[in-house]
Amino acid sequence: MTLDAAAYDALALSLKVSLVATLFSLPVAIAVAWLLARRRFPGHALVSALVHLPLVLPPVVTGYLLLLTFGRNGAVGGLLESLGIVFAFRWTGAALAAGVMGFPLMVRAIRLSIEAVDPRLEEAAATLGAGRWAGFARVTLPLIGPGILAGAVMGFAKAMGEFGATITFVANIPGQTQTLPSAIYAFLQVPGGEGAALRLVLLASGVAIGAVLLSEWLARRMAARIGA
Repeated sequence: MTLDAAAYDALALSLKVSLVATLFSLPVAIAVAWLLARRRFPGHALVSALVHLPLVLPPVVTGYLLLLTFGRNGAVGGLLESLGIVFAFRWTGAALAAGVMGFPLMVRAIRLSIEAVDPRLEEAAATLGAGRWAGFARVTLPLIGPGILAGAVMGFAKAMGEFGATITFVANIPGQTQTLPSAIYAFLQVPGGEGAALRLVLLASGVAIGAVLLSEWLARRMAARIGA
């Protein structure tokens, strides 16, 4: 399968965007998942709805809201720009959009894992002198490891395939913001570009399958360690 330099640039950018989005979203997703699973507070349903909002909104709407918020003229974007941080029409904006779109999937997977852990195990750790954070780190966190891994893989896969929010927020600039889905879209707009688009589709499929196989192997390793 022959690919040109632009295709490899799109692949490299997609991998970078997906990894950054996943790494920065994962700690927040764990905290939010624990909060929703273990605590009941006024507005609990509202917080849960807001977390899952990107799943039900059209991706273009999410991208537009990000542009309004984090664009150069946005309230947050203007403040960040004064600090030298720019998201709109940059690869960092693509990572932000991908992270926002994948965040609900990560939270959902991790929350289900936390809810499957018997709270009495945490209580038992507390009676043995472990504080709340120590009990979470030593008891809950190892048990929900497969769930965290599943959430991370789902977030990564969503980031790799994200298109609507990304192209709305950061456009489709070759070498700067053009990810694999954007490159496929660009090729499909050019007469005779179907062959190049198909090669990118196969490439993206190979990366996705590789990520799933790796996650399955890691999940088995983690399950074996927990069982031991």
